[in-house]
Amino acid sequence: MRTVTWEQANARRLAHHGLAAPFASDTTVAEVAAAVSGVHAQILSAAEVSAAVRVEGATRADVRRALWEEQSLVKTFGPRGTVHLLPTADLGRWMAALGAVPHQSPFPDGVRMSAEETTTVIDAIRTALTDAALTVDELTEAVGDLAGAWAAEPVMPAFQTLWPRWRQATDRAAYAGALCYGPDRDRKVTYTRPPDTEQVDADQAVDWAISSYLRGYGPATPASFAPWFGCTPAWATERMSGHADLERVELDGEPAYDLRGARYDGEQPGGVRLLPYFDAFVVGSRPRHRLFPGRAAERALVPSGQAGNYPVLLVDGEVAGVWHQKRSGRRIAVTVEPLRRLLKARVAALEEQVARLGEVLEGDATLTIGEVTVGPHA
Repeated sequence: MRTVTWEQANARRLAHHGLAAPFASDTTVAEVAAAVSGVHAQILSAAEVSAAVRVEGATRADVRRALWEEQSLVKTFGPRGTVHLLPTADLGRWMAALGAVPHQSPFPDGVRMSAEETTTVIDAIRTALTDAALTVDELTEAVGDLAGAWAAEPVMPAFQTLWPRWRQATDRAAYAGALCYGPDRDRKVTYTRPPDTEQVDADQAVDWAISSYLRGYGPATPASFAPWFGCTPAWATERMSGHADLERVELDGEPAYDLRGARYDGEQPGGVRLLPYFDAFVVGSRPRHRLFPGRAAERALVPSGQAGNYPVLLVDGEVAGVWHQKRSGRRIAVTVEPLRRLLKARVAALEEQVARLGEVLEGDATLTIGEVTVGPHA
């Protein structure tokens, strides 16, 4: 069994993510989304930064163009049932793989939909969104008309309110090819039909998703893959142990899986990077205690251990601070709170990163080094 150190694994991850050095300017943001196995887009402006900052000269306009004009990206439900930007070219495989994860509703009787009701709702969504982009309220009315009033009843607890029953099936509808996000309309979210994709065998799609994850985040254990993908550790263990293209390695003394013949050539590169909310690198990389050493775990993780709720400062491949931005017109005030003293060369590199952030956001960014008083994003 090969032995892999954290430094070797992290060096490969950083290079694969375009964080050791940005990708060349001819790299598309859809190719970036493929490399990082989906760009987390719960906060779309953060997703724009995540994708664009990894490519020389790219800006948020490139991401918006890929998403809404070229349609080489799709905004939809991805790993963990959370909103992601996924490459259109991989959409069929993603939906087949995510749809294969055993689903168990967290809702009680009276709220939870049966399998038959879920199918009815998905069929209604597919019909309602054919050649249309509808807001949540418009889609609620349409689903109620097509499936029955029960589907539109406000019974689903969410964010201190009650959502209509059908909304518990939005991710399942996405995986079934019935729904994705459309452009916002007057600051309201819309849903529409995703591009047509070829049917993909579910088992092959799951193997592909595991390989994609390990290419960007490996080596990894089933216990690391499971929370990233949104499945149980037992299911992840079954799927990874039966994957023909994986081999067992030892990562810092712990048994793990990686792609057969994966190479670890480089040393962990130095450098300073600013990563936005829910950046794929911090969400997907484990073990947490190596990426968030010492005080970083207390300052940049929420109590559950979830990563991404704070934008982070990365120094030499490890989380070394948090940051926040406040925009007013073209002016972008960036406050960075390092967790250790930055030498003069590091401060200069940080100033370059802030300037690059301004380019990505098409504004003028300034740096203040000081305490970040803003709490974590939910």
